[in-house]
Amino acid sequence: MRRLKLTRTVLAALLALVLGAGLGGCAATPSPAVPATRTFAVAPAAVLEASQAMLMERGYVIRHADVELGRLEAVIARWPGYRLHLEIEAADGMNGEASDGQSRLAMTAWRGGQPLPPSLVEPLLTELSVRLDR
Repeated sequence: MRRLKLTRTVLAALLALVLGAGLGGCAATPSPAVPATRTFAVAPAAVLEASQAMLMERGYVIRHADVELGRLEAVIARWPGYRLHLEIEAADGMNGEASDGQSRLAMTAWRGGQPLPPSLVEPLLTELSVRLDR
């Protein structure tokens, strides 16, 4: 009887240890999102407009788009859920001054709340480049 009680105690302790370790792994800080960047030879407003049109054609829902802030956020309802965040700003010209007709786009993607590597949004940036070159 004493051996059975000892075995239950050991099993309960092991179960608590495994559950604690499992939950501790969930509390880890996710790695920061690294954006994919590209520079375009058009104004930021044109990049935002072309990005919005391209994403809507691909089935994304635009949650927020602001030309003045140069930001766009889009989501797609495919499991586990994808979210894109775009930041567009005037690119620096000579001596650090803003250049007319040049813009820099930084695109970050998440899937299920976890950041995705920049290489996964490169096809979107390539398609956007083709659109803007027309």
